[in-house]
Amino acid sequence: MSNPNIEQLTAAQKANAEVMMALLRTAFNGVERLTALNMAASRDFFNNTVANAQQLMAAKDANEVAKLNGELAKPNVDKLVNYSRSVYDLVSEMQKEVTSVMEAQYSTFAQNATTAVEKAKAAAPVGGDVFAATMQSMLGASTKAFDQMTSMAKQLSDIAEANIQATTKPTAPAKSATAAARKAAAK
Repeated sequence: MSNPNIEQLTAAQKANAEVMMALLRTAFNGVERLTALNMAASRDFFNNTVANAQQLMAAKDANEVAKLNGELAKPNVDKLVNYSRSVYDLVSEMQKEVTSVMEAQYSTFAQNATTAVEKAKAAAPVGGDVFAATMQSMLGASTKAFDQMTSMAKQLSDIAEANIQATTKPTAPAKSATAAARKAAAK
C-alpha cells in the first residue's frame, strides 16, 4: 500500500522540477538572445570602425582629417537608443515570463495550502481551530504580500517603459534639427 505523504512529496518535487526547468529555459533563451544582440552590436561597431578608418586614410589634407575626426567623434544616438530599447524589451519579456511562472507556482501553492488547512481543520480536535485560523491568516498575509510585490514590479516596469519612450521620442526631432543645421552650414 502506498503512503499518501510520499505521493504528495513526489508530486511536489515533480512540480518544483518543472518550474525550475521552465525558469532555466527562460534564462537560457534570454542569454542566447542577449548574446545575439551583443554580437550584432559588436559587428556593427567593428564595421563602423573599419569604415571610419578608411575614411581617415583617404583624407587628402589635415583640414579634411580634422573635419572627419569631428564628425566621427559624434556618438550615434539612434543606434544607442535602439540597442537600449532592444535590451529593455528582452529583459522586460523575460521578466514577464518569469513572473508568469512564479504566479502560477504561487497560485498552486496557495490552493494546496488552503486545501491542507481545510483538511486539518476538519480533522482537528477541539481547539484545533486556532491553528487552522492562524495558518489561514498567514496564507492570506503571504498572498497579500505576493500581490503587492507583483504590483510593485509592474509599476517599476511601467516606469522603465515610460523612460524608454521618453528617451526615444526626443531623438527624432533632434535628428531633424541636426540635419537642418548641417544643410544650413553646407550652404
